[in-house]
Amino acid sequence: MLREIIERFDDAVVVKEPVSKELGVTRYLLKYRDRPVLFKDVDGWEVAGNIWSTRERIASYLGIEREEILHTMTKAMENPEPYRMVDDAPFMANSTGDFSLTELPIPKYYPQDGGQYFTSAMVIARDENGFVNMSFHRMMVIDEKRAAIRLVPRHLYAMWKEKAEAGEELDVRIVVGNPIHVLLAGATSVAYGVSELEIASAMSQRAFGKPLEVFNLGGIPVPAETDFVFEAKILPELTDEGPFVDITGTYDYVRKQPVVVFERMHHVDEPVFHALLPGGYEHYMLMGLPKEPQIYASVKRVVPKVHGVRLTEGGAMWLHAVVSITKQHDGDGKNAILAAFAGHPSLKHVVVVDGDVDIYDDRDVEWAIATRFQADRDLVVIPNARGSSLDPSAEKSLTAKWGIDATKPLERKEEFERARL
Repeated sequence: MLREIIERFDDAVVVKEPVSKELGVTRYLLKYRDRPVLFKDVDGWEVAGNIWSTRERIASYLGIEREEILHTMTKAMENPEPYRMVDDAPFMANSTGDFSLTELPIPKYYPQDGGQYFTSAMVIARDENGFVNMSFHRMMVIDEKRAAIRLVPRHLYAMWKEKAEAGEELDVRIVVGNPIHVLLAGATSVAYGVSELEIASAMSQRAFGKPLEVFNLGGIPVPAETDFVFEAKILPELTDEGPFVDITGTYDYVRKQPVVVFERMHHVDEPVFHALLPGGYEHYMLMGLPKEPQIYASVKRVVPKVHGVRLTEGGAMWLHAVVSITKQHDGDGKNAILAAFAGHPSLKHVVVVDGDVDIYDDRDVEWAIATRFQADRDLVVIPNARGSSLDPSAEKSLTAKWGIDATKPLERKEEFERARL
């Protein structure tokens, strides 16, 4: 449960005084951007945010080194493992249909937000063939039992669209308050037919030596380690959703999106609601980390020795990346740039460095650019490329992508060696 997870971290901030869910939670999460914050009283509920706001904290929980997060996720995505069904789950301790979304500690994060927003919620659905999908979706509270759900055109959207075209509702479960391996799995982009629950199970097996435990809630499997679970239905009906702050810290526009009706709530004893700050470091981690394995796999197809990939915090862990390689041929750096863009189409800027550069140290990366890069021969610019809709500088999602090859020329590499003691 979230409470037990937060208690493991000795840098957590505990806020004992009452805090308003309207903008009040945001003020603390912005003040302590890289530290977990536990609010003891948000409209009578406990709330936590910034739990997974650093790579180091994520790695510590999984029992691995920071550099191993990439490889742990890669192996789980390539080799999903079955989860284990259990007969009961802690969240079944409290079940009710008598609740109001407006009275739950669902924050309104920024002044121009369209309303209170679920931000850490994942939606689980099963299709008619038995495939189970789990994915993140923000939801704007409309009234006591309804919200507008943002569906990008991926797996859940396809499942909803098939039902909507037949005039039917899609039965779903909405989970809030999950451990990091479940959250990271839910944020991956894998082929239809690969269940994110099985990716989470593979990560659980690797980190804790056991598969993910799952409870069957009305025919839909739900992770047993979750604080809140809602039974809900996504309707064919559309309504306005937004404005809302996305990962770049800028407002996303209002769209017509489906309505979701919440029918029943389950939660553990003394639950903690997970408030994921839009555009905060925790948002960066959960959205960016699952993209690093995709970039890694793409670059590895053209350069055999890839040491690491990092989506940078300065680029909102979405638009900017650093890739570390060992060149075998001159030109490998440029091939790595092109492959990185192919691996993560939203990527706008990438720096490729040698293996002796620490990709987690921005100064070291800048040093490589300063000493190993010449703009007239090492800069790659791709104009009018399809980029991210989240980049406010793009026009109709068209952007100029640019890559920096900050690797040593092979025929002169001894001239670029650092002095060592």
